[in-house]
Amino acid sequence: MKKSVIVQASSRSHGDTNKIVNYIATNNGMDVIDLRTKNIGHYDYEYKNEGDDFLSLITHIIETYDIIIFATPVYWYSMSGILKVFFDRISDLLRVHKDTGRKLRGKNMAMISSSNSDDLKEGFSMPFVESANYLGMNYLGDIHVYIENDSINNEVKLRIDAFVETINNTI
Repeated sequence: MKKSVIVQASSRSHGDTNKIVNYIATNNGMDVIDLRTKNIGHYDYEYKNEGDDFLSLITHIIETYDIIIFATPVYWYSMSGILKVFFDRISDLLRVHKDTGRKLRGKNMAMISSSNSDDLKEGFSMPFVESANYLGMNYLGDIHVYIENDSINNEVKLRIDAFVETINNTI
């Protein structure tokens, strides 16, 4: 089995998305990286934020993991701001750190979105699918899950388990 990491991208380290992430990580032996604990600046055309955590973090992810699963709450019909900043910073790998960026080719990406209801709008996954395509990564799919009464219900757990199994069987 390939080594997997869940990149948690929520404004709350211990919120609903974290409940989902912990369920998956605990049951599948996956590592977790919480972007909220990192200092990652917005993309800058002059690269004035070279000293933040982005380059060392993305290098670690690329060198350590074959499967990168992004977990984001749905904020205003889109991925979280923290994750958008992380995705924007991938531009650093296309313009300055090209050797590191090329190592994304052949890696695997998946996405988990979460909210408090089962009502994800069509098109939410497009930035993930297209980013994977552009970077030469394999997009393994996505799932939308929700927290009800502060917990993961059994139906959602079954969907999550099936999703993780599909990811593991795809590779």
